[in-house]
Amino acid sequence: MAADSLSYGEQKENMMDPSHQFVAELFQLARRWRARLDERLKPEGHSKSSWAVLFWLSRSPEGMTQSELAEEVGIETSTLTRQLDTLEAQGLVVRLAVPGDRRAKLVRLTGEAWPQLQVIGEITKAVREELLDDIDPQAVETALAVLQQIRAKLDR
Repeated sequence: MAADSLSYGEQKENMMDPSHQFVAELFQLARRWRARLDERLKPEGHSKSSWAVLFWLSRSPEGMTQSELAEEVGIETSTLTRQLDTLEAQGLVVRLAVPGDRRAKLVRLTGEAWPQLQVIGEITKAVREELLDDIDPQAVETALAVLQQIRAKLDR
């Protein structure tokens, strides 16, 4: 049944369902966590967008193609291209031709990126500790297990 065909009472009851509340909280949490991180990264000249690009590249020392990187970051290739232009101008990444594929570009971190990643890592750790500090570690493990189960279903 479509949501618009539900009565007000049915819609209200649906919104009180714990699974509905869980998803709503998850979306709110992700948005607000990114905003907090962005706020803390800004004084260092970074954003959550640049952090994500640098983070994924740091996990792949041999580099990634722009399309692979866009997939990991979760953005369109055209949006990534603009971010890479900025990071390349800052000397943090290089784009190299992929042998045998004239259209593809391999993206790698430069040596200058690693000190920046250290600073970003300290900031993200501080935010994580601030937000999780007084939460029981067992509760965090349980929440992680639930999120991993949901992700596994999405990855199928």
